[in-house]
Amino acid sequence: MNIALIAHDKKKNDIVRFATAYKNTLAMHQLYATGTTGLRIQEETGLDIHRFQSGPMGGDQQIGALIAQNKMDVVLFFRDPLTAQPHEPDINALIRLCDVYAVPLATNMGTAEVIVMGLERGDLSWREIVSGE
Repeated sequence: MNIALIAHDKKKNDIVRFATAYKNTLAMHQLYATGTTGLRIQEETGLDIHRFQSGPMGGDQQIGALIAQNKMDVVLFFRDPLTAQPHEPDINALIRLCDVYAVPLATNMGTAEVIVMGLERGDLSWREIVSGE
């Protein structure tokens, strides 16, 4: 599965801890991330991650393009709901694309854990049918 990892600045420590906890599961999939988030996860976990631009520089849109091509299976986006984001329209577009293409989206650690545990059990194998893999 293709999995995107994104985190706002105040949530980067959380996504790094999450990736560390689920390193073995994540390592079995193709990982993508926005720039700084991907770098932090790579440095602290050793996971192989394809890194795009940082979110404000277009990384959210690059991941959105993969969603629109039905080439992204899961998005784990640890959002900071208490801080205004200058690129909020890009964030909303990414979330909208997940809804349009039925891509499972976690916006916090709780739902991310449910999705990753589902990955471990094979609950998301329907994505292989949808994406034509």
